[in-house]
Amino acid sequence: MAAVIPAGARRPFALSWQTRTIALLVFLYAVYAALQLDVSPARVRAGLDHAGTFLARMFPPNFEKPDTLIKGIVESLEIAVLASVLGIFLALPVGLLGARNLMPAWVSWPARAIVALCRSLHPVIVAILFVKAVGFGALAGILALTVASIGFIGKLFTESIEEISLKQVEAVRATGASFVNVITFGVLPQVFARFVGFATYQFDSNLRNSTMVGIVGAGGVGGTLFSAFQRFDYDFVSAILLTLIAIIMLGEILAGVVRAVLLDNLGFDRILQRRMAAARGLGSSNGGKP
Repeated sequence: MAAVIPAGARRPFALSWQTRTIALLVFLYAVYAALQLDVSPARVRAGLDHAGTFLARMFPPNFEKPDTLIKGIVESLEIAVLASVLGIFLALPVGLLGARNLMPAWVSWPARAIVALCRSLHPVIVAILFVKAVGFGALAGILALTVASIGFIGKLFTESIEEISLKQVEAVRATGASFVNVITFGVLPQVFARFVGFATYQFDSNLRNSTMVGIVGAGGVGGTLFSAFQRFDYDFVSAILLTLIAIIMLGEILAGVVRAVLLDNLGFDRILQRRMAAARGLGSSNGGKP
């Protein structure tokens, strides 16, 4: 039997007229924007046809240029690692100074302005600026991705600090601890787990972005990828993309290992045992089928 809703009572999950009006306006603007940008079903169909032809030319991938491929991949890895390390170490003090629950306004607002400035431009735009400043090569890519890392990690680190419980901070202060000890024992333990997650994600992001900044001459495999596109060497493009995907997946596994070591205090033997146990559990749940 259906429930009877009293007269005048509002239906659960019912949308207000303000919400409906906003949704309608957003929909109408989306239609208007599509028309202004010449987005049409005909263009979409033509794009799908071209995409099919392009994908057909990408396979099978061509791994017959290992020296060129490995050189670009190694340079991208070096750019990502250096930019991540620099960005993390610089984002720590900036994020700490930007926390409004720990710092006075005259300290927190300039720090937050630095974070906002680092986040305001896309890494490719920043890479172009650094290419003009320091010339072509990996240095421009490292500097560009360091700026991006400061913006991302600094913002999330600041927000994490502002969400901590101040009771632990006050307890450490009550012992007469110095400011450094208050931060070390009262603040960092509450945000360390999230900070590790931010750092590992930023490394993945820097590895992906190192390809993009390479297209504008900031080092890495991006330059190799762009040259392959210009030569219509699409099977080599496929080889580069597949290699990047494999490295990103490997990086995800390594990030899990780092979290287990830093957060769970596990040794590599325990991590391996966990992985093997999880694999056996997955196999048994599938009835032994692959």
